[in-house]
Amino acid sequence: MKKYFYSHIVETSSISLALADLEMSPEERLHLLSLVESNIHQAILDTILSELTAEDKKNFLEHLSEGDHERIWKFLSERVKGIEEKIKKTADDLKEEIHKDVEESKKIKPDDRTAS
Repeated sequence: MKKYFYSHIVETSSISLALADLEMSPEERLHLLSLVESNIHQAILDTILSELTAEDKKNFLEHLSEGDHERIWKFLSERVKGIEEKIKKTADDLKEEIHKDVEESKKIKPDDRTAS
């Protein structure tokens, strides 16, 4: 997983392990994991931005583009009460949904996947 400012509270290893059980090439698995991580990232950004004022959104995005994780956390902690819990809940909810999708795909025969 790419190192994001929230990486210490959000893990995707359980999804990676679930994807390993599916019949696909390593390249396909890496691509799917990349998409999962991107979706989680977008969901977390949406959660954060929905908590900020217009001015704070600009400042947050500036800090994000600079990549200074400590500065991002300081900024968010000062502006959003319980931000870590909100980020964790967003990620956990999405991961739960993804795990359900992976389990559903395991029930589909490999031949049926390519027929669609």
